[in-house]
Amino acid sequence: MVHTRLHLRPGMRVGLLGGSFDPAHEGHVHLTRVALRRFALDKVIWLVSPGNPLKARGPASLGARMSRARDIMHDPRVIISDFEAQIGTAYTAETVDTLKAAYPGVRFVWLMGADNLHQLHRWQRWEDIVHAVPLGVLARPGWRQAALNSRTARKYWHMRLPGRSSQSLADHAAPAWCFVNMPMMPVSSSELRANGAWRPED
Repeated sequence: MVHTRLHLRPGMRVGLLGGSFDPAHEGHVHLTRVALRRFALDKVIWLVSPGNPLKARGPASLGARMSRARDIMHDPRVIISDFEAQIGTAYTAETVDTLKAAYPGVRFVWLMGADNLHQLHRWQRWEDIVHAVPLGVLARPGWRQAALNSRTARKYWHMRLPGRSSQSLADHAAPAWCFVNMPMMPVSSSELRANGAWRPED
C-alpha cells in the first residue's frame, strides 16, 4: 500500500489519534497536548479517517475535515494525515498493522478518549489492536466509570499501568494501557454540527 512518507525515526514515541474529526475542535487540541505531556510523546498523528464504520451518517468531505484540522491544530509535533484514505481502510487494526510495518522501531501508542474505550470491543479486530500497541486513554466528561467498567478494561485490567507511570507507556510491550485524567473540556463534534457551527463548503 502506497502512502506519503511520514517523518518518523526508530525510537520515536508517537501517539496515534484516529477519528472522523467532523469537525476538529479545541477538545481534540486539548486532548493532544495532554497526551504529549502525560505519555512523553515526541509526536502525535491525527489520523483523519475516510469515515467511521460505526456511524450510519457519513462525515463531511475528507478535504474539508483535513483543512479544518490544519486550521485549528498549531503544533510542530502534530502531523495531520489522511493516511487511512491513502492505504484504503477505515479500520484501526489495518492502520496500526500498516504503520508498524512501514516504520519499524517507532514506539506507537494508540490514543483515545474514555468514550472510545467503552466501545472498543465493537471495533473490527479489537483484540488485535490491544495486542499491537499500548493504549493511552484520556478521561472525557461523563465517561470515566463507564470506560473503567467496559469489556476491554475488565479483560485487560491486569495490564493497566497506574497513572503515575504514564510517561513510560510507550516503552511497554502491548498489551498495556494507561488511563489518565485531564481537565475537562465539554465540547464535541456532534454539538458543533447540531448547532450549525460546522458548515463545510465542500
